[in-house]
Amino acid sequence: MKTVAVRADLSDDPDVRKAFVTEGIESGMSVFILRKGDERFESIGKFEPIYFENGQPVDDRVAYCPIDTPEDQEKALSLAGRKDTVIVRSGDWTVIPLENMIAKFRDSGTRVFAEASTREDAELYFKTMENGVDGVVVNVKDPEDVSDFKGLCTEEESAVLTEVTVTGIRPTEMSDRVCVDTCSMMVPGEGMLVGSYSNCLFLVQSESEENGYVASRPFRVNASAVHAYIKVPGGRTRYLSELSSGDSVVVCGRDGRSRAVSIGRCKNELRPMLMVDAEFNDRRYSIVLQNAETVKLVTKDGAVSVTALRPGDKVLAEVTEGGRHFGMAVQETITEK
Repeated sequence: MKTVAVRADLSDDPDVRKAFVTEGIESGMSVFILRKGDERFESIGKFEPIYFENGQPVDDRVAYCPIDTPEDQEKALSLAGRKDTVIVRSGDWTVIPLENMIAKFRDSGTRVFAEASTREDAELYFKTMENGVDGVVVNVKDPEDVSDFKGLCTEEESAVLTEVTVTGIRPTEMSDRVCVDTCSMMVPGEGMLVGSYSNCLFLVQSESEENGYVASRPFRVNASAVHAYIKVPGGRTRYLSELSSGDSVVVCGRDGRSRAVSIGRCKNELRPMLMVDAEFNDRRYSIVLQNAETVKLVTKDGAVSVTALRPGDKVLAEVTEGGRHFGMAVQETITEK
């Protein structure tokens, strides 16, 4: 998971420093750089503190590296694997030094954070070289500006959705079905990307539409059976059977826009199920869904209940190449059937 930290140590006014912490917590930030002596601010909320004194970290496991020259960059690069966290700053930032940092620190066990004074810069740092930095450090002059970075870590890369054609619907044996109840509200057209094959994840809509028999539950997705893959943050997948309270999953809209949300609980229950088969570019895919009218797949113009699906219907899915290894995309020949 990406991290957004806030510098709350720069002002000489303790009330201003406290305001940075308060505003950051209310905006969902989880890491704060505090001035040594401001330990009382930890009572404001639960977060990870990093203490600075005279402009440098107190903890020798953390390094702060202004990068103004090539020599500064080499010094920062040399810390990969030697520190828990390296925070970098540049007064005239360019993407190339950042790319060098990301490449060097990847798989080193050291987190690399980059200071950002605008949301646009923070978004760039998170996307540089695809994986981006582990975190950004918000460095702004006014505590109220911290809220500009709200939700930064919940945004995910947009999914590329395509229409796949339903080729068959048939009952299966009773199966262990997973309902994913989140801590967030969803709207019609939003749901989760789930599938029996890792390279074809169907957009299963949340229970956000009213029904004449049961109340809507816009926090819930009746996802699939326990074996299915579900998309989680960072472009990874997990099995539904692995999920539990506190984990994060990706919520996606029919336009592909995606965000990370937290799971409040997962409900595993024995239910009657249907196998939905689909095809795209002469390849066959499937998903197992509960045989219930409240379970819907998203289409370009709305959603269709699994009980109303017919061969020839087109539904939205994220179709990718390659396969998965421990949830990570890999470019190798993997056949799932």
